Amino acid sequence: MPSDQTLFHYSLLSLYLIVLPTWVSLNFLQAPYGKHNRPGWGPTMSPSLAWFLMESPTLWLTFLLFPFGQHFSNPRAFMLMTPFIFHYLNRTVFYPLRLSRSNNQSRTFPVSIALMAFGFNLLNAYLQARWVSHYKNDYENDKLFWRRFLGGLLIFMVGMWVNICADKVLVGLKKQGGGGYKVPRGGLFDLVSCPNYFGEILEWFGWAVMTWSWVGFGFFLYTCANLVPRARASRRWYLEKFKDDYPKDRKAVIPFLY
Repeated sequence: MPSDQTLFHYSLLSLYLIVLPTWVSLNFLQAPYGKHNRPGWGPTMSPSLAWFLMESPTLWLTFLLFPFGQHFSNPRAFMLMTPFIFHYLNRTVFYPLRLSRSNNQSRTFPVSIALMAFGFNLLNAYLQARWVSHYKNDYENDKLFWRRFLGGLLIFMVGMWVNICADKVLVGLKKQGGGGYKVPRGGLFDLVSCPNYFGEILEWFGWAVMTWSWVGFGFFLYTCANLVPRARASRRWYLEKFKDDYPKDRKAVIPFLY
């Protein structure tokens, strides 16, 4: 049996190794859920249940691993892990609840995609929780801890606010009924097609600053590799579907830039 340290290092290597294939593949083939949903990907399930199940490892695995870390009793470790938990509490519990109350349950989510996301979240939750609770160097001797934590936390909070507000707009459009998709408007939707993705990218950039680690930076890179191509594809989808009704000056994901 490999040691935990060996498992951790190989898991971290795996995180970096999947970044480039994720970026390349999503530039040619979009994951078939949401507006990109299409048949041919096997059995399906309700979107709200899919989001709950595939995001859940970030909560239960984190809570299982954290007490076994050498920094378990250190308040700084608890504070550092808290933003991660808050994000995934929203994504695992509150976001699926909002989806379940919308008129979106007739749309389906491929089980195969949910399983792949479940696997990634197992890997990522293990890395983030194990690093914060065990493999980070001595918290007390980290003289820049508070500067990094507070600066990264500010970025994270702004990103989470953007993410939640954008999700509320999208879920609100689904509740309106009438069938089909509508052009989202207001807030950052006037600047980019996917402010929810922009908010999540900001969150994990803030997390990378807070943790100041290869683990946090790897997660940020993977988030960009996953969400930037999807945002670009979403912008193309809106332009093709709504043609003259969709603002052509909206960027894909980063206001004024991309």
